[in-house]
Amino acid sequence: MKIAIVLNTSWNIYNFRMGFVKALQAEGVEVHTIAPIDDYTKYLQEAGCIHHPLRMDSRGSNPVKDVALIFELMSIYRKVRPDVILHYTIKPNVYGSFAAAFLGIPAINNVCGLGTVFLKKNLVSAIAIALYKISFRFPEKVFFQNQEDLHLFINRNLIKKEKADLLPGSGIDLKKFTPMSFRRNHRFTFIMISRLIIDKGVLEYIEAIKILKDKGIQARFQILGAKDPEHKRGIKSAMIDEWINEGLIEYLGTTKNVQPYINGADCVVLPSYREGTPRALLEAASCGKPMIATDVPGCHQVVKDNYNGFLCNLKDAEDLAAKMENMLSLDNEQLKQFGINGRALVEREYDENIVIDKYITSINTLRVAS
Repeated sequence: MKIAIVLNTSWNIYNFRMGFVKALQAEGVEVHTIAPIDDYTKYLQEAGCIHHPLRMDSRGSNPVKDVALIFELMSIYRKVRPDVILHYTIKPNVYGSFAAAFLGIPAINNVCGLGTVFLKKNLVSAIAIALYKISFRFPEKVFFQNQEDLHLFINRNLIKKEKADLLPGSGIDLKKFTPMSFRRNHRFTFIMISRLIIDKGVLEYIEAIKILKDKGIQARFQILGAKDPEHKRGIKSAMIDEWINEGLIEYLGTTKNVQPYINGADCVVLPSYREGTPRALLEAASCGKPMIATDVPGCHQVVKDNYNGFLCNLKDAEDLAAKMENMLSLDNEQLKQFGINGRALVEREYDENIVIDKYITSINTLRVAS
């Protein structure tokens, strides 16, 4: 059996889907990965995936290029002839669905998050929503990563209720992301793990840091994640350099192994505007770290207020600063209990085996039906 996995980056497949890939391979499945080439493509090939490069601009919204993407995907699908195609992220979900439908190949989509499409009301978002409505007629199943996103698509008639299903994000490898013995840093350390774009709440994080520093609070404030200045909502490199030079943040760049950075911090912060199920929070909870996140879909599924962290108001730097101040004022036993509660939550609801089993069941159902 051949399965094709289609995403906007090889990095995404390698970092978030390799447990699933290995499970498919263990079942004797020939796994084909379809994504633009990046530094992680070689790791997919080393893991036994057959990789097919894709020319796709994950940031742009050029309709000519996007139509060309349908034909490029059709060409790859026609060559590979997979039994089932698994689409993730916006463009593969939309344009991959058209390509698969034209060739009569069953597909399963995964709405990892809504991006900026549902955060704004303009012509681009209206076109994107219309494309969702048309393209989502074709997949056999569409997985959503939180109830709000699922209900939004059903209520807007973007998908038939019987095709929609819920997953706990991409799940988390509980054996890989494990808690260490509790240790509090001499200088309390906050870390934000995210791509540096506005919709992740980076600007609110910076403003909250300024508020805390103006109050004389001595803590460390870190950011780990890729710069993306070319993104239409990206933070310009000059601005990031300014934050570094002012001593507001420690910019940690990017890494292949996020775990030491999580373990080295006291609290993980994500003031995002909306998420599917944020990987950074799953990893933090699995490592037993307290968290602060916005009270928005995706985030408030993982962070339960005053249980494993604090929730703050959307786009509210003052409230974020207050919750960060609350966090560093907790004693060691309270911090430790937040971490224990977070680990219990992911063990209960977010084990990646739940995701893997649901996908394999869906794939086997399609095999029987065909």
